[in-house]
Order: sequence, then structure tokens, then C-alpha cells
Amino acid sequence: MQSYKKLLEGNKEWSAAKTSADPDYFKRLSAQQAPESLWIGCSDSRVPADMITGTDPGEIFVHRNISNLVVNADINLLSVLQFAVEVLQVKNVIVCGHYGCGGIKAAMTNEYYGIINHWLKNIKEIYAENKTEISALKTEKEQADRLTELNVIAQVSNLSKTSIIQRAWQNNNRPNLFGWVYGLDNGLIKPVCEMKAGTEIDPIFKYNNL
Repeated sequence: MQSYKKLLEGNKEWSAAKTSADPDYFKRLSAQQAPESLWIGCSDSRVPADMITGTDPGEIFVHRNISNLVVNADINLLSVLQFAVEVLQVKNVIVCGHYGCGGIKAAMTNEYYGIINHWLKNIKEIYAENKTEISALKTEKEQADRLTELNVIAQVSNLSKTSIIQRAWQNNNRPNLFGWVYGLDNGLIKPVCEMKAGTEIDPIFKYNNL
């Protein structure tokens, strides 16, 4: 069977199983979505937000890109963030990276990969800023794992610098921001940082009259 047909057949089987177990499942799901969390994750196919958190469709609003970056010039990410925060009124925004990330490993090299190098530059800057700490680790795996964690921490910080988050903090005292890293080898999520709504940030990044 061709791979795309396998996906369609899998969809039919999944739909039938859901309907058999709960006849009203899709009726409820189609009525509205009211997720409490926005998930900013990596595009890696091994890190599906709903499966690794044991949640159903409709419980997490999801945005994914290479190496789970929050880039202030990324209109796609900012549009998702604004919709999640201002329309869906999520309580949490989670940046979730994962150990063994190809983007992290690529950013630690001098290889040319084409257009993705422009994207990976964001990780290279984090690597450069923390090179002393990272280089002190003994193995390449340990170094990549630490950069993965530092990247997540940096992206959570980037979230706090957006006018979208600052406006929501000022007006609604939400959302809380979380940085997590998922382990491919054990299926467990490791929390690495947290910023409660209203956390103080460097004044130079704060906006007036939001």
C-alpha cells in the first residue's frame, strides 16, 4: 500500500474506533475548541503534542517549527500566539523542545544546509553566548542536550518580550510561560524554566501604553 493511502486508511480506522467508543465524540469536538494551553513545539514527527501529553484533540492549540523557535519576525508564530492569547484566552504557553533535535545538532556545526541556515542562526547565537558552559561538557550528546535546554529557555524569554504577552499580563494576569524538553529515549518531559504572568523582565524590552 502506498504511504499516503495508509494514512487515509488509518484515518478511517481511527474515526470508526472513536465513534464506536463514544458516538458523540465528533459532535462535541466540532462544536468549539477551548484549549487552556498553546504548545510551541518542534516540527519533528516524533514529538506530537497530544500523544506525549495524553490529551485529546481540542485540548492543546499547537504551533510547530524547526527547533521550536520564537522569532520576533515570524508572522506565522506571532499570529498563532495572538489568536491563542487574545481569542482563545489560553492560560499557559509552553515551549517544548526535545533531546536529539536535528536543528540543534546542525546549529552546532559549520555545515551549509541552504535556506535553513538563516533559521538556525537563532540557535547559533545562543550557542555562541553559552559556549564556555557547553564546551565544558564532556560528550557531544551532553553538549547538544544542554544547548537544547538553553534554546528552550531563550525562546520562553523571547515570548515575554512580545507585546502580545505583555499586554495579556497587564490586562488579564495570564498566560504563564513554561519551557519543557521531551526525551525521545524515555518519553518523559523535563521542565527547565517557568515564568509566571507578570514576571519582571529587563525594562528595555517593556512596552508602554499597551
